[in-house]
Amino acid sequence: MFKKGLIILMALMLTGPALAKSGKNSIQVKGSDTMVNLGQAWAEKYMEENPGEFVAVTGGGSGTGFSSLISGTCDIAMASRSIKGKEISLANQKGINPTEIKVALDGLAVVVNPANPVSKLTLDQLAGIFTGTISNWKDVGGKDEKIVILSREINSGTHVYFKEHVLRKGNADGKEEFAQSALLLSSSQAIADEVAGNASAIGYYGMGYISAKQKAIAVAKDASSEYITPTIENVVDGKYPISRPLFIYVNGAPQGLVKKFIDFALYKEGQDIVLKTDFVPIIK
Repeated sequence: MFKKGLIILMALMLTGPALAKSGKNSIQVKGSDTMVNLGQAWAEKYMEENPGEFVAVTGGGSGTGFSSLISGTCDIAMASRSIKGKEISLANQKGINPTEIKVALDGLAVVVNPANPVSKLTLDQLAGIFTGTISNWKDVGGKDEKIVILSREINSGTHVYFKEHVLRKGNADGKEEFAQSALLLSSSQAIADEVAGNASAIGYYGMGYISAKQKAIAVAKDASSEYITPTIENVVDGKYPISRPLFIYVNGAPQGLVKKFIDFALYKEGQDIVLKTDFVPIIK
């Protein structure tokens, strides 16, 4: 079902008018921190192939991207969550018609320090840890150490998705919140760096940020289910339980340079970049 004021475009239906407000030969892209590396990789290749055209990509979180789209200060908002009803209403009040386009899939990795002996957790255990009802690693098979909870800040689409789908288990009426002790960090890279240097820490981010300095936890839907690691193959197969789509939003249907850039992102060359940046292409 379509939300009021929200146009959802399938990947191959990129036609119609848009209301880009950037310079004549430039595109402003802003939003999801998860998608910054992907967006910048798209921009670099696009500009290499289109001399004289400029694409600026910055992060700040999905909420920041939506705010910028609504205020007319960006042409494309990157988002790791769907736009909320109140954001659509605010946009409509300002004459903005948000258009959602799915561009990739992502597995949301839960990570710990490589020195941590814990290597697998259920969704219930993750919910317990991040809400604070489980506060010691020994309660999930680890050492007798206090768990240090790391989260993205509340403006992050990754924060919202994790809360809604892990803490609240998809229950729209759920009231579960992150533990008050959770440290809210400004970027996925900040979480990665903190986990790399703290043997008691646990955090989450898009699987494209995983490196040898962190260990990705295998996650199971429940204690009787298979524990699955966040890999491209497992996201494609639908096995990994914390997977999500990634979106871009524009005002109206894209046209001009905005359409040209989106076409690039959605077709083979752009989707090859999706794979190279450790996300999952939506077009094979």
